[in-house]
Amino acid sequence: MWDIHKPLIQNDRQYNLYKIAEELSGKVKLRATETDQQAAFSQENLYDLKEAGYLSLTLPGQYGGQNLSLYEFVLLQERLAVGDGSVALSIGWHLGIVMELRDEQLWKPETLKWLANEISKQKKLVNRAATERATGSPTRGGIPETRAVPSEGSYLINGRKTFTTMADVLDYFIVSAFIEEEESIGWFIIEKGQDGVDVDYTWDTLGMRGTGSDDLVLTNVKVPVDRLVEIKDPTKKEPALPKGWLLHIPACYLGIAIAARNEALEFAKSYQPNSLTTTISKVPHIQQKIGEMDLELLYARHFMYSIAEKWDKEPENRMALGPELAAVKTIATNAAQHVVDLAMKIAGGRGLSKNANFERYYRDVRAGLHNPPMDDAVIGMLAARAIND
Repeated sequence: MWDIHKPLIQNDRQYNLYKIAEELSGKVKLRATETDQQAAFSQENLYDLKEAGYLSLTLPGQYGGQNLSLYEFVLLQERLAVGDGSVALSIGWHLGIVMELRDEQLWKPETLKWLANEISKQKKLVNRAATERATGSPTRGGIPETRAVPSEGSYLINGRKTFTTMADVLDYFIVSAFIEEEESIGWFIIEKGQDGVDVDYTWDTLGMRGTGSDDLVLTNVKVPVDRLVEIKDPTKKEPALPKGWLLHIPACYLGIAIAARNEALEFAKSYQPNSLTTTISKVPHIQQKIGEMDLELLYARHFMYSIAEKWDKEPENRMALGPELAAVKTIATNAAQHVVDLAMKIAGGRGLSKNANFERYYRDVRAGLHNPPMDDAVIGMLAARAIND
């Protein structure tokens, strides 16, 4: 079979990194059905990710990482998602946040060094906890209902966070909370196991079940002042640097689409009903669907990789890349859905079977519509740029 990834690997370093993701992809694929059924992030998958050094890849070299570029990050995440999209999306948040902290220097150097050592030496796992039921996605600008109140040199934090990916296996939560006395939004590092930190197992969704995105419940959690790592005035509308690392989202969904495409192609090349003298791969309408799948993947993937490469090679132009980064997500997730739909049509009724992977791809790929940025926000962003130019 044509190696769909080969043209996108540019050098030996990328090839060696890619092989790490490829090996992990094969391992997590074996557990994908089980994790989907359990609606939880697999401890076995986490073990394999840690043993492969995957959690440290976006750390700077001095902290034991590979200092992944955005292009490399996308390349690895897409390949991992071919094995299991829920694993790739989950670990993508950890790696992306580390990349963000590395590149934007949002934290004090000593705090970043501490977290980097926790990740590289202790293999700790981290994610932000920002989404809430009342405010929705933090990209919409809502003020957190989670509250942090100063108390005797510390903060007491109360609130509930939804969609906390990998909640049950995280070591650290970076939690957003409104500090009313300061009229600001703070981000606090909270450690698993602290008094008042609980996980409410609410995650029971159609797709991406293996992310284990349960609710994080915080009840009078006492957090030292030095664990307030970021602070933001919500009344100031200063332009923020676009989040290039969020390309891990479209990379994930394109990986799912590639998996569906590959399995549909194998099925078409091997299945021969007794009404035909050849396999169905020779039937014109099947060939039409195969060609359409590859066309969708070609344009979406090359757009994604070209924007990632531009981000890496032109750091001085990153502030202007927001609309393109957002457009990648919209184009990629919609293209991925179309590819999976076509794969299901090629598989026919077999695609609905729980004994096949197609129906899981079909469910998982639809979650892409609900990851940020949303399609309407992307279209509005592009329209505003066109009108204001």
